[in-house]
Amino acid sequence: MDIDTVHQQFAQQGIRRVKVGATDIDGILRGKYISLDKFAAAAEGGLGFCDVIFGWDIGDLLYDNASITGWHTGYPDAVARIDLETLRFIPWEPGTAFFLMDLYTKSGQRLAVSPRQLLQAVLERVHAAGFKAMLAAEFEFWLFRETAQSLREKGFRNLNPITPGMFGYSVLRASQMEPLVLDVLDKLAAFRVPLEGFHTETGPGVYEAAITVDEGLAAADKAALFKTAVKEIAARHGIVPTFMAKWSADFPGSGGHLHQSLAFLKDGKNAFYDSGRASAFLFHYVAGLVRFLPELMALLCPTINSYKRTVPGTWAPINSTWGDDNRTTAVRSIPGSPKSTRVELRMPGSDANPYLVMAASLAAGLEGIERRLEPPTAVTNAYADPGAAPLPASLAEATARLRASSLARKWFGDEFVDHFAGTREWEVRQHQRAVTDWELARYFESV
Repeated sequence: MDIDTVHQQFAQQGIRRVKVGATDIDGILRGKYISLDKFAAAAEGGLGFCDVIFGWDIGDLLYDNASITGWHTGYPDAVARIDLETLRFIPWEPGTAFFLMDLYTKSGQRLAVSPRQLLQAVLERVHAAGFKAMLAAEFEFWLFRETAQSLREKGFRNLNPITPGMFGYSVLRASQMEPLVLDVLDKLAAFRVPLEGFHTETGPGVYEAAITVDEGLAAADKAALFKTAVKEIAARHGIVPTFMAKWSADFPGSGGHLHQSLAFLKDGKNAFYDSGRASAFLFHYVAGLVRFLPELMALLCPTINSYKRTVPGTWAPINSTWGDDNRTTAVRSIPGSPKSTRVELRMPGSDANPYLVMAASLAAGLEGIERRLEPPTAVTNAYADPGAAPLPASLAEATARLRASSLARKWFGDEFVDHFAGTREWEVRQHQRAVTDWELARYFESV
C-alpha cells in the first residue's frame, strides 16, 4: 500500500476525514480525527502524539512509578508513524478512514513499551526461526441495554441484559436480536475484521465471537480493533458490551482465547502437522507454553478482576496443564487436518491486550521449540489434578513472577518488563485503597 493508492481509495470512498489510533498498555485504543491535509503530511513524515498514553492507567490516572514518561520528562510527543497497510473504512461513520499508528522515539527507535511494536519484534524472531505465526482470537462478552450514563447512575448494579436466562448456542436468542447481530457481522466484515463464528454463550446476553485466522500482526490488529468496533456498533443500538473477565459472581467469566499455529516460511505448510498427526513442533510449542505460562500470566490476565475468572469449575484454567481437545486445561491441543491442527491458549480473559497475549504466547512456544522441551503428561480433568503446576492466584503474584522472569526479559527486554510490571503494581495499589460494596455489606454494621 503506497500513498498514491491510498488517495485513490479515498476518492473512490468519498473520504472526508481520517481517524488514527494506537493501543495503550491495557489495549485501549487511543486516537483522534485528523483532516485530509494533516493526513497527507503525516503519512510522509509522521505526526506528534503525546506519550502520556503510556504514562497513565485505564482511568487516565497518571502513574507515579513510570520512568518511560512522566512529569520528569514533561510528557512530550512521541513520533507517530501511520501504517498504511492498516487502512480501513468505518462503515458506521460514513466518509471516515481509519489507520493504526506505531510510536517511535524522536531518534527513530521503536518505543519499547508499545504493545504493537513489542509483537512486531517477537514476530521478527519467529520469522528468523523459519516460521510465520497463524493466529485467531476469540472473545466472550456480555451485552446490556444501558448507556455510559445509566451504568454510572446505577453504580454498575441491576443492569439490564439484552436477553434473559442461560441459553448457550441459542439460534432463537440470536435470531431475536437479529438487528444487532447482523449489524455486527456485516459491519465488522466491512471493517476488515470478519468473523468465522458468532453465537450465544451460557448466560443472559453473552456472546462469543471467533475472528477469522490471519498471519501475525494482521491477526493482532483485527483482535485489537474488534472490541472498540463492537462497542461503537452496539452503541448505535442503545447497547453497551463489557469485556470484563468476570462481571458477576453468578455467571461464567469471559475468555479471550487464542488459537495459534506455525507455518513454515519456505512452503507455507502447517508446522504443527506431520504425516497425519501432530508434529514434534506442536509438542515442543505446547511444552513451552505449559512451562512458562505461570511467569507470563500477568500479560494474559492483566487486571485485578482477571483472577475472579480463574477459579475451579468456571470454564477457565487454574493450573498450567495441557490436553488433547480438553477445555479444562490452560493449553488445548486440537489435532485435525493439515489446515486445522493447532493449539488453543485458554488462559487469557477478554480483558487482555491482544498484542501482549500473542507476543507472550509466541515467545513461550518458540522457546519450547528452541529448547526442544517435552510437555508433561496430558491431563483429563485439570481441576482434579493435584500434581499440576498452579497458576498465580492474584495480579500481585503474577506481576512478581513476571518481574523475575528471565524468559520475559530475554524476549521483551528490561524496559518493557519493568514498565509493564510497574503498571500492574500500580493497579494492585489502586485496588488495595478501594473500599468495596462487599466490605461495606460485611463489616459496616457488624464489627
